[in-house]
Amino acid sequence: MPSEPDRRERLAWRAVLDNCLLAQSFCAALSADEFAADRKTFYAVTRCLEIVSEAARRLRGAQQADYPSIRWRQIEDSGNVFRHVYQNVAESRVWAIVHGELNDLIDAATAVLGDEPMRDQRPK
Repeated sequence: MPSEPDRRERLAWRAVLDNCLLAQSFCAALSADEFAADRKTFYAVTRCLEIVSEAARRLRGAQQADYPSIRWRQIEDSGNVFRHVYQNVAESRVWAIVHGELNDLIDAATAVLGDEPMRDQRPK
């Protein structure tokens, strides 16, 4: 049985889910080549992944242990790469993360949050 998250962990799960879905929505209508050529979208998606990385750091212990198939350490460390080794962040790697690895995080966050209402993603 999964561990019940506290308020801080629920907020972290919400940040994970919102930013994973937002990153995927930014890429939804683009091919890999179009994504690589669209600097604003690449930047926006990379920022979403930074937020996911930081939120994952707030899900230590039981919250991460409940989902052992997720590569938590790699997710946590990716934020440092995006922030400090940005000249080596390849569009192809970001594209692969969005179209593969985020799905497990979305599934885990959805399982934890259940029917909790989604945050409005529309720009204000």
